[in-house]
Amino acid sequence: MPHSLSLKEFIILIALLTSLPALAIDAMLPAFQQMGIDLKVTHANDIQLVIPVLFLGLSIGQLVFGPLSDSWGRKLITYWGLGIFMLGSAISLFAQDFNTMLVGRFLQGLGAAAPRVVSIAIVRDLYSGRQMAQIMSFTMTVFILVPAIAPLLGQGILVFASWHAIFALFLVTALIVTLWYGLRLEETLKVENRRPFSMASLWQAAKEVFTNKVAMGYTLGSGLIFGAFMGYINSSPQIFQQQYNLGEQFPFYFGALALSLGAASLLNAKLVMKYGMRLLSTIAIRSFTILALIFVVIAYLYNGHPPLWQLMTYLLLSFFSVGLLFGNLNSLAMEPLGHIAGIGAAIIGSVSSLFAIPLGTIIGQSYNGTVLPIVIGFSVLGLLTALTLRWTRSHTKA
Repeated sequence: MPHSLSLKEFIILIALLTSLPALAIDAMLPAFQQMGIDLKVTHANDIQLVIPVLFLGLSIGQLVFGPLSDSWGRKLITYWGLGIFMLGSAISLFAQDFNTMLVGRFLQGLGAAAPRVVSIAIVRDLYSGRQMAQIMSFTMTVFILVPAIAPLLGQGILVFASWHAIFALFLVTALIVTLWYGLRLEETLKVENRRPFSMASLWQAAKEVFTNKVAMGYTLGSGLIFGAFMGYINSSPQIFQQQYNLGEQFPFYFGALALSLGAASLLNAKLVMKYGMRLLSTIAIRSFTILALIFVVIAYLYNGHPPLWQLMTYLLLSFFSVGLLFGNLNSLAMEPLGHIAGIGAAIIGSVSSLFAIPLGTIIGQSYNGTVLPIVIGFSVLGLLTALTLRWTRSHTKA
């Protein structure tokens, strides 16, 4: 074993490296209203842009740092990423206007892409087979807790300090992870196993992904459903804090929905062995779409403001479906790309995210004080995803 960590410490460290983007997104959600006022945001919905801008950096960063880590080693690329993330956190921390904040958020996403993509490669370097699957399952369990806890952490900070302190938390967390990673984990990719970085190989892999109908179909399906989910994240502070006047209780509701998605992800690990990815994906997308179509009618009858218990019931069921979809669609997209798994995964992750960002932004920017934009968005994207998966399965059979 080329490191001195215990298995428990290794899993926690990998989970922290993987979870940095989720922490940077979810911990600041309770501060939306205060940030909008302090940064003199002219339109209430514009503050949402701090989320898709981070995802944009994350999407681009995966394409860059994934292949580079195969050439220059895991540690150097991780240091670069963590350094860029800390720079972005510092810029956001001291931002006096909204444009500067957006620059900082983009750099946060760009930097966080490195530890996220490299951490998976590190596990692949050190483990294989069932042991690798077990470690990834444990890591995912820790990862799932971050979206559930992070908003509560952000809300707790706001009790004693301003939103600036949340970005200080990001900065300190990244510094601690950098030191921990640097002191405790050795380089896992041996020099003899490294591959020269080549734009030609990256272009060839991208060409193969885009021309493979099965890979591209599931990638677009993943992007569509991710766009719906991103629309929810963009709108959630306004829906819960302002429309339903939950204020400081927002993190508890957001956390409950995050746990629903996480529980589905964990359950999927067992169900997929018995029922398969395609069947589970079909059931999940049909459930997601039918629920959305039904709730559009319910929301309309309540003029876009249904009772909170009805909204939560709907979202809990919907996110359980989303939890089944995320892992299965990514795995299905990767099935025909085993020979270019590393670069293929980076391209699929980036393409699906780049596809989702404008869709999620449109849903978020359409928020009008009711839940109708998000539910209609779920319905439309659910139908498009179902059609995309049906088209893709027709080519799979062929």
